[in-house]
Amino acid sequence: MLNTAVRAARRAGSIINRAALGGSALNVRSKRANDFVTQVDGAAEEAVMDIVRKAYPDHGFIAEESGDTTPDAEFVWIIDPLDGTTNFIHGFPQYAVSIAVQHRGTLAHAVVYDPTRNELFTASKGVGAFVNDRRMRVSKCQRLDAALVGTGFPFKELGRLDLYTRQLQTFMSKSSGVRRAGAAALDLAYVACGRLDAFWELGLSPWDMAAGALLITEAGGLVADPSGEQDFMESGDICAATPKIFPAVLEAMR
Repeated sequence: MLNTAVRAARRAGSIINRAALGGSALNVRSKRANDFVTQVDGAAEEAVMDIVRKAYPDHGFIAEESGDTTPDAEFVWIIDPLDGTTNFIHGFPQYAVSIAVQHRGTLAHAVVYDPTRNELFTASKGVGAFVNDRRMRVSKCQRLDAALVGTGFPFKELGRLDLYTRQLQTFMSKSSGVRRAGAAALDLAYVACGRLDAFWELGLSPWDMAAGALLITEAGGLVADPSGEQDFMESGDICAATPKIFPAVLEAMR
């Protein structure tokens, strides 16, 4: 199943790279304020779902662009064919394909593929997490004041901008730095491989978080919603960190 997810992610990545290098005009439309989609998103998602359906015709999907939602299947594929579309539109090389497989409600497999760097992050529950087939672990950071923290702006939920701004002020004053790159799936993968020590964001969708969350837990990190519970897939509010600084990250979010 993980091999199928990898093959699908690489197929989507090749579609994205061809579009990025081809110089053709993008057909960009707005789904809502500050939230865009292109024909590349649709083509990449179609390619992923075609590969999965041929291998597992009875599996369900939660997919961003097609709106295909069959969450009651035993196996459900959670797909973001191009996380970081706004970056992609502007040629800012920070975007990825994110694919997760859920088995009876539990995350079982994860792939985040960065086509610009040809970096492949993978994980299976109980097996560990890998980047380009090398085992990866979260960082050994032990204090928030030494941590590099990733974040994403709540551009879909501007009504909570005041809350987010207070959180940002707290992290800026208590950590060694805050970074906002614009692709949550990659940010979470970077926590898993130790490039970031923590990450938080409000108002995400399941396809933004599913794969990255499993990467982090299999790499030895912790993931939760701001209350410390496991409802982030439902609430859309997530924080992730190395174990030593996780309590401080939760406190800063609160």
